[in-house]
Amino acid sequence: MTDGSSPTRRDPDSSRDTGDNGSSRLTANSPGSASSPGTGTSHRARPTSTNKVLSDTHLNDTEIAQHPIVLTQPREGTPRPVDSPRGLQRAIARLAAGTGPLAVDAERASGYRYSQRAYLIQLRRAGAGTVLVDPLPFGDLANLGEALKDTEWVLHAASQDLPCLAELNLRPTRLFDTELAARLAGFERVGLAALTERLLGFTLEKHHSAADWSTRPLPLDWLTYAALDVELLIELRYALSAELERQGKLEWALEEFAALVSAPPPRPRQDPWRRTSGIHKVRGARALARVRALWQARDQVARERDLAPGRILPDAAIVAAAQTDPVGEQALLALPGFSSRSARRLSRVWLRALAEARATPEADLPAATLPSDGPPPPHRWAERDPAAANRLVRARATVSALAAEHTLPPENLLAPDTVRRLAWEPPKPLSSSTVADALAKYGARSWQIQLTAAPLAAALADA
Repeated sequence: MTDGSSPTRRDPDSSRDTGDNGSSRLTANSPGSASSPGTGTSHRARPTSTNKVLSDTHLNDTEIAQHPIVLTQPREGTPRPVDSPRGLQRAIARLAAGTGPLAVDAERASGYRYSQRAYLIQLRRAGAGTVLVDPLPFGDLANLGEALKDTEWVLHAASQDLPCLAELNLRPTRLFDTELAARLAGFERVGLAALTERLLGFTLEKHHSAADWSTRPLPLDWLTYAALDVELLIELRYALSAELERQGKLEWALEEFAALVSAPPPRPRQDPWRRTSGIHKVRGARALARVRALWQARDQVARERDLAPGRILPDAAIVAAAQTDPVGEQALLALPGFSSRSARRLSRVWLRALAEARATPEADLPAATLPSDGPPPPHRWAERDPAAANRLVRARATVSALAAEHTLPPENLLAPDTVRRLAWEPPKPLSSSTVADALAKYGARSWQIQLTAAPLAAALADA
């Protein structure tokens, strides 16, 4: 289907009058009904006890705050998770027989489990209703992905869910990211609940967003929460598409969505132990070796037990041990962070890691910083290259002004790293054309290049 929205578009579920439980159908905004950033006016779809499509309701921000509708139940009730091959076949057939875009969400157990795998998949499509899939009994969900490969997927903050979906062989060929669309449209609050309230008039409760989704069986209220996460995604997609079209930004969004689909998997981070919280307090190569050894020991335990590393040993404990280098168990357990039962039980593991760090040859000690193919941190520019520092100031100001002119965040207009690279080493000869080529090399999309190449060329020119 096309991404454009005609003035007569109706709710994707308009062919269904009521859900299985007799609940009334929800209506989606017509394209002209999306809230305009900065105007203080929102046009929202409202629920109706009849089966007709209501005309748009025009409410100002005060009225919106006074009249949000808390959505507590899916319109067809809370479905049971699919957890058998036969059930999955039926679910695939239902979804494949549906029409229009497919709303998709995934729940992980971040903060509880080591892996970032999905522990629940939520799907919704017009004519099919909502389907919850428990992926644990299945090796992958390739059959589901194959059946829906030609369908546009609608996700909120797609970059967060795409990796865990890919682990299950679920990969969209087209998508619409409602969070990214809201950013491009200039909305300040881009969370799902904030957007559904502003554009559709419904408030979503987020009680279980940080729950341990690896729990089995999943409680009913958790499943209801999960189902509600996709309940309004399709309606929201149409409202945001209409607003982007009104602002002349729909083509920009389509480029961004295509880039998400085609993006390669993220490269493994070099020396991930350097991201230990508080590592800036650690001084000296030998102390950094202690951080590395303790981090790697903790990571191995966490991986084996499939537990979040912070539940094995907090970062603060690693930093404290790296700073003091305790030799015996008594000295180790006296440090902050080592008093928990799990940390005490693993005291030999931590002491062995510290001993390995002491025995590490000087030549194998970690460097203070990793070599980088990019420019140095901006706070060092004034000392190392004052001219580059001045270029960075001008380039940032140019991007910020353009972003304000087009009502979108500067980082969505152009990635900050791209701005830094251009300012540190401008192309030669400097022109709009050479800046455009450099932007393309750094991964900027065509709409970004068209907006920024000429202004940045002027900003990068020596004053």
